[in-house]
Amino acid sequence: MTKRSNFLYWLNIGGDLLYLLIVGGLFISGRPLFHGQAMLLAQVASGILIVSLPRLMEHWWHFRFPPLLIYLFEIFILLSVLLGTGLQCYSVPYWDKFEHLFSAAMLAGLGFAIFAALTPAKRLATTSPLLMALFALAFGTTIGVLWEFYEFTFDGLLGMNMQRYMAAGGVLLRGRAALMDTMGDLFMDFFGSLGLALFGYFGIKRDLRWLDTFTFLPEDRGTRE
Repeated sequence: MTKRSNFLYWLNIGGDLLYLLIVGGLFISGRPLFHGQAMLLAQVASGILIVSLPRLMEHWWHFRFPPLLIYLFEIFILLSVLLGTGLQCYSVPYWDKFEHLFSAAMLAGLGFAIFAALTPAKRLATTSPLLMALFALAFGTTIGVLWEFYEFTFDGLLGMNMQRYMAAGGVLLRGRAALMDTMGDLFMDFFGSLGLALFGYFGIKRDLRWLDTFTFLPEDRGTRE
């Protein structure tokens, strides 16, 4: 891992632990900081495991994730878990839309990495950059669609409101208003993936070695800076 990635990793870990200590202490003393504080504490605690998953996977399977993908992942976890969930930044207008834009770009980068990992080196040298970019765009957007399937399913099963189809007080929205959150998320998924795909397309077209930015590395090459 790079120094920047290590900083973000420990910022996530330290921030989550500090949140559990301070906000958890207030909750135990009967002064919860937010509504539904017990669930928020559980989600922040799970963030420690989530942000550690790439390092655990590298240790178990003896490879290294592309440093840039790890960097983007750790920023995303910071935005979504500690800030978004723990400190309720989802109440900030368009916070979740920014997250969808950011996560989709990260997933499109993962699409480039998967394409490079599954394509033999000799064939990769003659593969059209446009094909790689289209794969990255499709991969990032499809994961966003699958996430909306998840939200739709559990909104129905558990009576949740992840797709924001209810207004305050449980009032059901109608028509276009009920679609705004989901369609806004899908737009951001598409545009985030498209932005990274275009960036990758022009980079690879100029020099194929640019693809190394999104290449999984064997353990002996994945040195930590």
